[in-house]
Amino acid sequence: MRLQDEPDIPAQINIVPMIDVIFAILTFFIMSTLFLTRSEGLPVNLPKAATSNQQQVPAKITITVDEKGEVSLNRQPVLVDSLAERIRGLLGSSSDVLVVINADERVGHGKVVAVMDQVRLVKGAKLAIATQKR
Repeated sequence: MRLQDEPDIPAQINIVPMIDVIFAILTFFIMSTLFLTRSEGLPVNLPKAATSNQQQVPAKITITVDEKGEVSLNRQPVLVDSLAERIRGLLGSSSDVLVVINADERVGHGKVVAVMDQVRLVKGAKLAIATQKR
């Protein structure tokens, strides 16, 4: 039996357990992202250097094959057979070079393969083929 004099207690929502759950989920995600970093070596204390922020960018050489099949190296006409020798001359003392081939889409496949073959003869040359986004 209920007394008529007893006032009704308004309903309340206790959010403290919800906050605890949110913090637990947040802690889980923070801890899991710490393990997602990829380490490519053993942990060591690296020495400090004034030039450490500078990135070493390899030299870039551009070979263009136009729609007529004419080949040019850094905008200078060149024969396909002398490409490897000319790239070695441009490479100089650096050991890395990025060679970008800009070939017209109408150029025969054989001509581009011949240019690629000459580039592969140069030690330390990395080959890239330029394209356009559709």
